[in-house]
Amino acid sequence: MLTIFSLFYWIFAAVSCTVMFIPAVLIWLFTFPFDKKMKILHQYSCFWASIYITLNPLWKLTIEGREKIRKNVPYVMVSNHQSVLDILALYSLFVHFKWVSKVENFRLPVVGWNMSLNRYIRLDRSSTKSFMKMMRDSEKNLTRGNSVMIFPEGTRSLTNEFRNFKEGAFHLALRTKKPLLPIILHGTGAAAPKKGFVLRLNRKMRLRVLAPIPYEEFANLTADELTQKVRTIMVEEHKKLLQELEN
Repeated sequence: MLTIFSLFYWIFAAVSCTVMFIPAVLIWLFTFPFDKKMKILHQYSCFWASIYITLNPLWKLTIEGREKIRKNVPYVMVSNHQSVLDILALYSLFVHFKWVSKVENFRLPVVGWNMSLNRYIRLDRSSTKSFMKMMRDSEKNLTRGNSVMIFPEGTRSLTNEFRNFKEGAFHLALRTKKPLLPIILHGTGAAAPKKGFVLRLNRKMRLRVLAPIPYEEFANLTADELTQKVRTIMVEEHKKLLQELEN
């Protein structure tokens, strides 16, 4: 039954993406002259993405700590990465940010086109030049008041264990003097495995926003020290979350 349901789910996702892209184009056309940050289009993208979790009876996403995110404060947002569902879950926060995403995602039909309309930030992971441009684009966005969302692991973990963090996000926080906002995700990898299309029944998906880390708390750290500090905080909080779910 899960195989049949999964097949229909992915067909629904493909068809609905095409339909949902039409309003995205119209919103972009009517708002780009005055909405320079593309806030309205991003909010629509949040709604678009969130429906694929909300309408799926197999899944339930619990979001904790949303109130810790202050409006109009640009953060360097960092999250662990388990699954494609992480993207849908983070959109479900309905807060404004710009994704940093691999360039291949921008080439996807419909989804990639919407990413371009939103002016999300591209990264070719094989190019040093692209990395430097990503850093410049991220700095510009933070200066303009846009938060930036980064997966510091770089790619998805196949287990509950955190991969090593790359330093890019933490260099960015140090250079721009913007606060860091750690976010931990759990259960998304079990709900939608990296390989195969069959979805899983998993009602323990969690997104937990941790306390923001102001620049003053890490101003004297190196990028490597900051990377390890934030990773340790996130790993420890993830362990606490696992213990809570077991009780």
